[in-house]
Amino acid sequence: MKRLFSSFFFFLICQIFVAQNPISFSTDVKRISENNYQLIINADIQENWRLYSKFLKEGGAIPTEITFENSNSNDFKLSGDLIESETITKFDPIFGLDQTYFINKSSFKQNIYLTNNSLKTIIGKIAYQACDDSVCIFRETDLQFNLDGSVVKILNEDLTTLVKSKDNPLSIPLKNIEYLETQSSSVVSSGNNIIDIIILGFLGGFLALLTPCVFPMIPLTVSFFNNKNSSDSSFYAILYGSFIIIIFLLLSLPFHFMESIDPEVLNRISTNALLNLFFFLIFIFFAFSFFGFYELTIPSSWINAIDSKSNSIGGSIGVFFMALTLVLVSFSCTGPILGSLLVGTITSQGGALQLTMGMLGFSVALALPFTLFAFFPKMLSSLPKSGRWMNTFKIILGFLELGFALKFLSNADLVQHWGILKREIYIGIWIIISFLLFLYLFGIYKFPHESSKLKRNKLNISLSLLFLCFAIYLLPALMPSGSNNARLVSGFIPPSFYSVYGSKTDCPLNLNCFKDFDNGLDYAKKNDKPILLDFTGWACINCRRVEENVWTDPKVYDLINNNFVLISLYVDDRKKLDPNERIEIKYKSGKIKNINTIGEKAATFQAINFKSASQPYYVLLDNDLSILNSPIQYTSKEVYLNWLEEGLKNIK
Repeated sequence: MKRLFSSFFFFLICQIFVAQNPISFSTDVKRISENNYQLIINADIQENWRLYSKFLKEGGAIPTEITFENSNSNDFKLSGDLIESETITKFDPIFGLDQTYFINKSSFKQNIYLTNNSLKTIIGKIAYQACDDSVCIFRETDLQFNLDGSVVKILNEDLTTLVKSKDNPLSIPLKNIEYLETQSSSVVSSGNNIIDIIILGFLGGFLALLTPCVFPMIPLTVSFFNNKNSSDSSFYAILYGSFIIIIFLLLSLPFHFMESIDPEVLNRISTNALLNLFFFLIFIFFAFSFFGFYELTIPSSWINAIDSKSNSIGGSIGVFFMALTLVLVSFSCTGPILGSLLVGTITSQGGALQLTMGMLGFSVALALPFTLFAFFPKMLSSLPKSGRWMNTFKIILGFLELGFALKFLSNADLVQHWGILKREIYIGIWIIISFLLFLYLFGIYKFPHESSKLKRNKLNISLSLLFLCFAIYLLPALMPSGSNNARLVSGFIPPSFYSVYGSKTDCPLNLNCFKDFDNGLDYAKKNDKPILLDFTGWACINCRRVEENVWTDPKVYDLINNNFVLISLYVDDRKKLDPNERIEIKYKSGKIKNINTIGEKAATFQAINFKSASQPYYVLLDNDLSILNSPIQYTSKEVYLNWLEEGLKNIK
């Protein structure tokens, strides 16, 4: 039911923005002097939509582009640069990085010098991309400036209102068009599931329990409560556990305050290259503290002051200070784990709520044994005795911190396009870390603070072989054909296209594809294969997510590669068409649209035939142009796989 509701909701959104224009334009002209004029473009932007600036860095949205055309180029000259109104620079969830854009209203101003005093009208064009938090559109609108100063309201017609007739060169005779009335996609949210975050936090708390800073505290604290009468013992044990949870939850409050001031602050942290470099160094710092080169400690004066209050005050307040003392004393072991949880949640684009949920899971796992063993003190005898195994566990955590540190260096590398940590280099470092951990657990070497190497008991040998197997598992991913390997860690390593090896084709995942519909259709007919029609964009982030997270699934990849002819049409490709390929299309209002670029042709082709203007947009066609099932958009690999299989079954 939840998936059905998500599909309906996504379809409703798509229908709303396709049926309406989120951006409307008007033009005005201001006379500055006898031959100097200012051309003004005003934009009204619907709520929750963003119109992007003309001045953007590569890697995100397509910048707004404004051109001025006249039949006689000697009629006027541009004076100075185009000036745009005040912009906002914030994290954009569609592109996953900071973008500069307008909300509500914007204006563009261009000064000109008129050389032909008889000129009455100037013609221009604005090409722009606009997005809300779910989808993006790319459109072009013709502009008209009346030099008499009259305001012109621009008729910003949707591409789907273009006339679809037999003489339309982009119209194709589709069959089974009833499939276009429904959407079969299930929308996948990009945020982490709250339950997953709580579970991860709980696992972090459990790991902290096994460290030498916390584990020995369990029998000492439980013995303190058991020395009281039975009713007080149970009450104070529950209170002690509750205070531990409250203290850790309070640590997340500043991030809620930061988010209330600026909702995008944590998201900006997640994509900021310098901060990701800082997190990388912090994780390295944490790792070496686990290796025993130094300890992260709270000033002893703080701990002594709080401990003395817990002893002198007594009662419920005294128990609170006992819980606070545990939190501070155990910081040298819990600090790196908490730091990992903190950095991991605020860089997952989940916000302060997910950090709080992670802290909740962490604190519950840490508090539970103290409370549980106070109720059942006889269970203490089943606990393993403190020993070197706790230090070994810290060393293992140190190696894991090193591995996680690479993720943040990779984030900075991808954002800045440095090219220093390609996929194979990243995986190679993980292999080295895993092999070093294998050698340590196998007793080959020791760290300086350790008195001797580890003994080769069953547990150490088993753990060492586990990490050796992990290193061997990663090895095939280093090969030129290794893009489909290491699937278990696909969320941590760089995407498959970010490789040290050259690409065989300019198609996703080195698949064979066509960038022209007619050529792809001819090939499909000759080879008697159905078509996977992929409406995509160079700046479409969700398109990349489908290619990297869905198409890379072996079953999905094999189906596409072996059973379909892939035709990828990029709606934002601004490469000019050859003069003989440029065409004119009529709107229902009688207005003429000139198709001059590859992107315009693809977007218009999608709008005319499929009544859609959003990407990604996937259609399955037989080579006789029969639609095989309902089109699909951004979704999970399971849904996408079922959709492909359904299309194959529907071939007659």
